[in-house]
Amino acid sequence: MENQTEVTHFILMGLTIRQEAQNYLFALFLFLYLASVLGNAAIVCVVVTECQLHTPMYFFLGNLSCLDICYSTVIVPKMLAGFLLGYQRISFIGCIIQLHFFHFLGSSEALLLAAMAYDRYVAICNPLQYPLIMCQRACVLLAAATWTMGFFHALMHSIMMSRLHFCGPNIIKHFFCDIKPLLRLACSSIMLNLRLLNFVTGSIAMIPFVLTLLSYLYIISFLFLKVQSQSGRWKAFSTCSSHLTVVGLLYVPVLFNYLTPSSGDSPQRDMTATLMYSVVTSFLNPLIYTLRNQEMKTALRKSLGRLLLSVRIHV
Repeated sequence: MENQTEVTHFILMGLTIRQEAQNYLFALFLFLYLASVLGNAAIVCVVVTECQLHTPMYFFLGNLSCLDICYSTVIVPKMLAGFLLGYQRISFIGCIIQLHFFHFLGSSEALLLAAMAYDRYVAICNPLQYPLIMCQRACVLLAAATWTMGFFHALMHSIMMSRLHFCGPNIIKHFFCDIKPLLRLACSSIMLNLRLLNFVTGSIAMIPFVLTLLSYLYIISFLFLKVQSQSGRWKAFSTCSSHLTVVGLLYVPVLFNYLTPSSGDSPQRDMTATLMYSVVTSFLNPLIYTLRNQEMKTALRKSLGRLLLSVRIHV
């Protein structure tokens, strides 16, 4: 076999090489990241501390917020450092680790959204059996299954990527280590990696998406066939509106990014799609679930009131 120089590190080129644009982008993404972390952390704290939110729907929402905090943390701090330096160096091992956690958290979120859709289906279409079906044990098992499946899905890609040979160039035209940009730099055969990307990752994206659509088709048909009053239909469907919005924000760019042909891809298009479902969605989720949810708004006010009262007492 011919000797090849193995790549030990990669250079992430980031979103742009224009210095004036990097300063504005640094400020923008720093704001989005801090707002995302603080907003999602607030949801987790409220769900844990407020007894009226100890229900399956808010249990899954707390899991979603934890995923969003970790999801954006995997890529945004490294991207911010790149804006300051113009480019960012990352070791081969660091690149594989970043790829692993990005796909671990991303696929877990897709699966969790399907579990949340099932929760809404049972709550609306089978309300009498809802406490029995969505008991605490069932909720914990569903959440654990989403995290576990996401972990092993990402582990598969990490192992397969680590087995490839990279002999140069080592410049990644992206702001983090993702599968497609890395495959473009590989010197060995990537046929199996592409098949796994198209089939396994495609299944991880499509199966929860289809199950979510089926859940809402059943919900809509149930509301129109079984619920006679307009106000009853609206009240039931309003509990799903936030979840449907998040599903759309996540799945549209994900399907666009990973289910399109790998040859001839545009790095700029890939980066735009990735930003939508990783950074922007994580930032919008707390707004969507608080502004459109009266229970969450009331719980946030109560928690904030107790916090301010505690501060005044100690001062």
